[in-house]
Amino acid sequence: MNDYALEMRGITKVFSKVTALDQVDLKVKTGEVHALIGENGAGKSTLMKVLSGAYHPDGGEMLLNGKPFKPRNPKDAIDQGVSVIYQELNLVGELSAIKNVMLGHEIHDKAHFIRMKQEREYASRYLDYVCRGAIPDYNVPVKRLSVAQQQMVEIAKALSYNSRIIVMDEPTDTLTNDEITVLFEIVNKLKADGITVIYISHRLEELFELCDRVTVLRDGKLVAVEDIRKIDKDWLITRMIGRDLKDSYPRRHRIEHGKPVLEVKDLSGNRFRHVSFTLHQGEVLALTGLVGSGRTEILRTIFGAEKASGGEIRLFEKPVVLRHPQAATKAGIGFATEDRKAQGLFLTHDIRSNITEAALRHVSTAGFIQGKKETPLARKYFDALHVVSPDMNKLCKYLSGGNQQKVVLAKWLASGCKILFLDEPTRGIDVGAKYEIYQLIDQLVQEGLSILMISSEMPEVMGVADRAVVMHEGNMMGEVGYQDFSEELLMKLGSGEAVA
Repeated sequence: MNDYALEMRGITKVFSKVTALDQVDLKVKTGEVHALIGENGAGKSTLMKVLSGAYHPDGGEMLLNGKPFKPRNPKDAIDQGVSVIYQELNLVGELSAIKNVMLGHEIHDKAHFIRMKQEREYASRYLDYVCRGAIPDYNVPVKRLSVAQQQMVEIAKALSYNSRIIVMDEPTDTLTNDEITVLFEIVNKLKADGITVIYISHRLEELFELCDRVTVLRDGKLVAVEDIRKIDKDWLITRMIGRDLKDSYPRRHRIEHGKPVLEVKDLSGNRFRHVSFTLHQGEVLALTGLVGSGRTEILRTIFGAEKASGGEIRLFEKPVVLRHPQAATKAGIGFATEDRKAQGLFLTHDIRSNITEAALRHVSTAGFIQGKKETPLARKYFDALHVVSPDMNKLCKYLSGGNQQKVVLAKWLASGCKILFLDEPTRGIDVGAKYEIYQLIDQLVQEGLSILMISSEMPEVMGVADRAVVMHEGNMMGEVGYQDFSEELLMKLGSGEAVA
């Protein structure tokens, strides 16, 4: 009997003379949770698109349970038992959980009418298996469900196709700790029932809790395959980035900072109240706390995207009322939002136009963009941030997560901002790209930029910030200087167990 549910041998894929995959092997055992990791752009997504039938390989072969596997398209792959759950969930928001599970393989009678009762029974069987009461009503539109619940619907949908191999692409990226625990329970249940899971994540600590083996890719090539129990995090990082990363956070703390550039006094708004803090020139100030504590709403209110219900904002030591984001941008504030794909970039536009999108007043005359102004400005920040792309004509949707984030930062730097808001700046990017972002943050504050950063990762807060304002359920629990940073203190403040 073949021990491998899947064998991908010597897979090669070339795009416009650029080799995205170079003789890559991936062997996954039946009923195991197999981690697939690598930096952004290492080839993980391309390899999975070959597996799913979205791409056809230029070389190599695939075997499914020892038999040749050549999916013509994603539906063909699903029909043969291989499903991919992408980071951007593939659900129809207006339809119910039952309808989403049955989408594409509806049950019809002879007159081609859908058999509602049979569909409900069939879909509920898989939803019950995955959800175990986590979704009380399978008939509500899935857009009303949480991300974790929607993910459960995706897993049930995959199982309804009798999938024996399920790929999960960054499944915990937007989940809370409790939701991650539930997801891990589901994955372990799948494993116990003999279903094979390929698990892609940039959160390396998850791999040691959940996975059996790991395959590491770098620059489109296979680097290593190993049993998780035989390695540690440093081993993984070294093989992912090709060098020993001794220090994850290059930032050097500075005790003295410049004048106040942003002062928030007794500010209240949507989901937060009576918040006060000061950001100085050349400083990184972190806003941290649990998801839903009001951190993003604070930044949106200062930026003019939401209305304040009370309090005062001073910018460069003068009181201001910023009624909309355009006013904030004009006043010298940039805002790199958490969801870079939905709010930070025009994915179907090229890199050049994305970089200059917030600086149109600098590159246009009488309402018309002047190429002789736009190209040099875009090139300046394209080069300065080391965006990995053959040129600036590439569409942003084809960039890796780390390079997309660089384009977002380039956009705001090109705008000439003096204050930069960063909402979860390293979410969804790998350890090597994170290090580059940290280096850039350090360089920017050294040059006098002031940064107000939201982060849910306590090690990141302690490694990057000079001070941290900790929120809990809309209340400011305290302010902590880097000299007093400890994960325990920040967690206690963030959970409401202490006040600083």
